Amino acid sequence: MKLDIKFRSITTRWILNVFVIVASTVTVAVVAFSLFFSSLYTERISTLLEDYSQDFATLSSTNASSFEDAAVLLSDSFMYKDKIEVQVLNTSGKVIVSTTGFLPEEDYIGEYEAAVSAPKGINTFNGKVASGEHILAITHIIKDGNSNPLGAYRTVTSLAATVSKIRILVLILILIGIGIIGFCGISGLYFIKSIVNPIKNVSNMARKIAMGDFETRINSSKNDEIGELCDTINYMASELSEAETIKNDFISSVSHELRTPLTAIRGWGETAKSAVGNDDELVSRGIEVVLSEADRLSSLVEDLLDFSRMQSGRLTFNQQPTDLTALLKNAVDMYTELAKKQSIEVSFAPPTAPAVVMGDGDRLKQVFINIIDNAVKYTEKGGLVLVTQVIEDECVRILIKDTGVGIPSADIDHVKEKFFKSNKTVRGSGIGLAVADEIIKQHQGLLFLESTEGVGTTVTVVLPLTSEPLYDTLGGEENVVPIGEITEEIAERSVDDMIEPSENGEKGEENG
Repeated sequence: MKLDIKFRSITTRWILNVFVIVASTVTVAVVAFSLFFSSLYTERISTLLEDYSQDFATLSSTNASSFEDAAVLLSDSFMYKDKIEVQVLNTSGKVIVSTTGFLPEEDYIGEYEAAVSAPKGINTFNGKVASGEHILAITHIIKDGNSNPLGAYRTVTSLAATVSKIRILVLILILIGIGIIGFCGISGLYFIKSIVNPIKNVSNMARKIAMGDFETRINSSKNDEIGELCDTINYMASELSEAETIKNDFISSVSHELRTPLTAIRGWGETAKSAVGNDDELVSRGIEVVLSEADRLSSLVEDLLDFSRMQSGRLTFNQQPTDLTALLKNAVDMYTELAKKQSIEVSFAPPTAPAVVMGDGDRLKQVFINIIDNAVKYTEKGGLVLVTQVIEDECVRILIKDTGVGIPSADIDHVKEKFFKSNKTVRGSGIGLAVADEIIKQHQGLLFLESTEGVGTTVTVVLPLTSEPLYDTLGGEENVVPIGEITEEIAERSVDDMIEPSENGEKGEENG
């Protein structure tokens, strides 16, 4: 499988998505504050100019003949000569009086006309004059009682000191903005580095794991989401490593399980072929072994198909009222004689009354065959397999207890997992209990194990009873029908393996 890597660094995305926004926001804030403070200073100075020059507004009570004389008197008595300059203009925009005592050569016809055109008769000039000085000048039109213009008074002050203060303030704001952007950039890059480097490490390790190196691990001392991610990757690698080991063991086990009957079939087939016409008894015996081993192969293939159906959710069930007691007795009978040959006793005292459940008889019998088969497999000569059935609380409880080797406590929680085998020296594919557990779950039941190593194992199956009756459709009377005996092919096989005696009467085990 080709690994396509589409890479766009987190640092680049952070610069585009965060840093640019922060820098833009800070820049806009600096400009906005600069304009705000500049406007605030200008407005404050304008208010002061209005207050200082308020006396010249009284010129509106004069007339054209007394206008200039009154302006001279106001200029002479003006108290704020050291703060501002007030100039009185005639209707031509020429200065006729100044509180400084010096009349400028230029006229201000433009400012005068602008004030005349203004709704309130006021014009404000904020800018540089010919000398290069930055000033603020406010021109007020003076009208007589008939609203005829008499002239204007122009209040002037230098903004050099104000501009200097504003520049210093703007510079401070710019430095603050640069500091904020710099701090954001440095801290952001440090934070990104603290994320990017571990993620790169995780990415490299994950790539190694994807390529099959399940032993690689990520070292992380961080106690945060990155550390949790590293722990999760390490856990995933451990689980994959364990799954790989289980898969390889399963393949090896199935290979042995397939090879053993194939070897027997080939060997006995050749033997029977060579004995045709010479030894009919040997031919008959060879054919029996070939058929037996063929059934064993068929059983293993059927197990694998069942497991595949279970994994894909296609394991089907034919649910109908079923006599569980008859099913269990039939499964026990299949192993009684075989167990005797191995000096193992299989004991079951079936109740007289049937235990009717709603279920698939063939599938349920498959479960019991699998459990009893495991009990016999793991029980040594002279041992006992005890099967009991109890009805309680509208449920039927089946216990299959053996005196076998038992299961280590570390493995007890895993024995129902697919491919898991606690004892790898005993034959079996490792999927029998997984399939059995799934079948019981589909019947709304429970399957659980209790085991002590060296003492034995008890498997308990609990299924809900049903009140629906069983009918013998052939006889027309209400009789218990052991539905599990209908399908002989499934009734005669184990989920893990066919239980067929070999030539010397022992079970075909694969030791080691």
